[in-house]
Amino acid sequence: MSAAGRVDDEATTLPATQEPPSSGPATPAVAEIAASSIRSGLAELELRSSQVLQRLENVKTVPGAVSPKASGNANDVEEEQDPEAEAEDSDQLPFTQLRPEHRVPSDILKSLEQLVAYTDSDDDPEFPLPALDDVSHLALISHSIVAYLSHLDRQQLLRVTNSISGDATRWLGTLFHFNNPASSFHADNADAILRTVRLAIVARCPGYLEGGIPALAQPCFYISENTTPVRLQYACRQLGIPLDAIKIIPEHSQYGTMDLTQLQKQIQLDLSANRTPLLVVADIGASLCGYVDNLQRLRDVCKPHNMWLHASGHGLAALVCAQSQSQGHVDDVLHSMALNLGSWLGVPSLPIVLLHRPLLNSALSAFESDPILSRRLNSLSLWTSLQALGRKAIAERLHVAFQTCSILFEIASKCEGIRVLSHTPGAQTGASLSDIIQSPFDVNTLFDAAAPVVAYQFDGSTTIPISGNLEAAERETAATGGLKPLEKINNASYFDRLNSWLGQTLQRDCPNFDFEVIEHPTHGSCIRYCPLELGLGEQPPSSENLESFAQSLEAHVDILRATIKHKARFIYLVERSEVLRLVPLPEWAGMGGVRFVPESWESLLTDQAKTELNKLNIDLVEALKSTDNAFSLGEGTDGLICVRFGMVTHETEVEELLDLVVTVGKSVQENSRVLDTMSEIVKKGIEAVTADLQRESEEKLWQEGILRHVPVVGRVFNWWSPPAKESGIKGRSLNLTQGVVESTENIYKYHMQMTGATAHQLPANRSPPTPMVQTPVGATATQQQQPVFPTVEPVSGGSGEEGSPNGHETVTIGAAPATQNHVDHARTVSQSSASSSVVPELVPANSAITQ
Repeated sequence: MSAAGRVDDEATTLPATQEPPSSGPATPAVAEIAASSIRSGLAELELRSSQVLQRLENVKTVPGAVSPKASGNANDVEEEQDPEAEAEDSDQLPFTQLRPEHRVPSDILKSLEQLVAYTDSDDDPEFPLPALDDVSHLALISHSIVAYLSHLDRQQLLRVTNSISGDATRWLGTLFHFNNPASSFHADNADAILRTVRLAIVARCPGYLEGGIPALAQPCFYISENTTPVRLQYACRQLGIPLDAIKIIPEHSQYGTMDLTQLQKQIQLDLSANRTPLLVVADIGASLCGYVDNLQRLRDVCKPHNMWLHASGHGLAALVCAQSQSQGHVDDVLHSMALNLGSWLGVPSLPIVLLHRPLLNSALSAFESDPILSRRLNSLSLWTSLQALGRKAIAERLHVAFQTCSILFEIASKCEGIRVLSHTPGAQTGASLSDIIQSPFDVNTLFDAAAPVVAYQFDGSTTIPISGNLEAAERETAATGGLKPLEKINNASYFDRLNSWLGQTLQRDCPNFDFEVIEHPTHGSCIRYCPLELGLGEQPPSSENLESFAQSLEAHVDILRATIKHKARFIYLVERSEVLRLVPLPEWAGMGGVRFVPESWESLLTDQAKTELNKLNIDLVEALKSTDNAFSLGEGTDGLICVRFGMVTHETEVEELLDLVVTVGKSVQENSRVLDTMSEIVKKGIEAVTADLQRESEEKLWQEGILRHVPVVGRVFNWWSPPAKESGIKGRSLNLTQGVVESTENIYKYHMQMTGATAHQLPANRSPPTPMVQTPVGATATQQQQPVFPTVEPVSGGSGEEGSPNGHETVTIGAAPATQNHVDHARTVSQSSASSSVVPELVPANSAITQ
């Protein structure tokens, strides 16, 4: 027998009451020195490890604490810094190359702390590493001790390792009702599956140790389609087995578990093709929805063909809750099972434990390069954690997790509009887990009552009997104009967005629940909760948290029901509107998006027209947001701006919301049109005034003569022959209502802006004449259709000299000081006109959600 085989023989023959290494030395003279050395060394190691863990635990994130230059070129860093600066920063900035000089441990740990504290985002938690409880602290220190103990003398190491792993194996066998188990400890599930495949091969074909895979004729592995085959694929690649050896068995259409009829058919096909059915992997809550395969029936299928039956999943934790001490054991059904205790208990860095039926020791050690260090010594963290918790605390913690799932399932199943996709607790027996754990031990009944996962989604369905709500359904249908709420069958992508919104909202409102939004291959987006996937220091939620979750779920699902009810009416009304267009929003979970498009705009959407349309809808959204936050700015797939409608309640009136959008849109359109037309008139008016003043100035120059404008001679000439008083250049005023440029002699004479329409208001002897100069604004350009301008109401409260009693808006342009007052007055009138549109008040949507 090989040396490795002898080591495992000794490991299995050790007594159950083996003492710890420090209490039972084999050789007194040597052991006394070793024991004192180990005691001092372990105490020092525990102290240093605790200090480091405490410092890392209290590290706070600081944006930019460590420069990202660590990933750059070391030569560039050296060129940018001088030697003194480089020496100062050598303790802070890590380099891509190892430094030539040594560093003290405190500086190295300080660099590690700075590296942990660095963050690129302000959204990261304040403390990047979670807090440690006593059990977690002890588990992490155990990893340091493992590396230290590996330097013991070989015989001493063998004794310590056998004692630690033997105790942990016996404790786990008692906890999980596995009689006289063998064990191995692994870093991940993939390594555990590889070990399982090797054990199945050795159990089926002992000649594998000498002849390898050719001694086994084409092995086949069977796994449910609900379970990922990645780990089995890893094992096949490691052993040189083709990937087509993995057979995916469809799920049962009713129960969601492995279809045993299809399994038997696949086994017969493989036997007829001279293949060897080798391994069946049972799903005990490992899938997304936590389905549990029937182990009794799987055993009946595997036993005639001498197949290895392996189980994995969170449902195996229910074995700890069983309190019955009857003769039944799980190893009567299973050959092996994988236990993820670190996830179930929330203790970090615990190994994955593979409990299996014992085989020959030579088979156990055939795959190991060092059976002491490879599979057994890393059980120290598990050995310390199990003792720190105790059997009672472990059973209570796991029982609370299953109870939480059961209550959560009941809350979700009673909520109208929610469909539960996961395994129903007690679907076969109807009994609760609290009743089952007191009954005689039965594997199938126990796993059926314990649901480790709750997966649900909103699909608009109802759990209330239709017969009792016919009148309510008729009233609801009549209220929506004969339209039924949207159904998931034809709107799967939209319901996925609704479920994504619901999941994110529950994550925000219920932080004690570790909800995750997942993509189910059949049902689409759904929300999943598993209390057995705990992080470091996490605990199952309390009863108060469950009550808060029930209220939050009901409130948010009520909003979703109202949204899909109103969305059908929303689509119906928008499609029949003359100025509103429905805009698809692939990433929006609200009621939808619309775009205000004035009539005849869609016939010719040029780039300039698209820009104007975007501007119009942006102004529309700003006007709507000032009345209600249910509106927001969105962008369609065509790149054009639209108005987004968020979540609504049952009291929301869709017709009023759409009428409001149309009314405000037309108001914004009219105001925009008036402002754009006025700006064009003012621009052309300035051009006409400039041309008139330049022409009149030239005429005056030639009429009066050049001598009057010569700097020195002109003063003498004007003194000798004074110019006429009325010969000065008249200013110009722009009449926005009539679109003409007039001279300002009447304004300066009568100090009023008047036209013939109001001339009768003055005495007969003060009737102003018609201005001598009247130039239409469009006269200088090509002939265009003159737009019709609205009449602007005068500003009340002004004096007679500054007001405009005739109701016309006039902008005066000239050299006289008084014209500036008219410009200011015109701007004020324009602003009051723009804000004079009456916007109907929006009836607010109660509890509307816009995000």
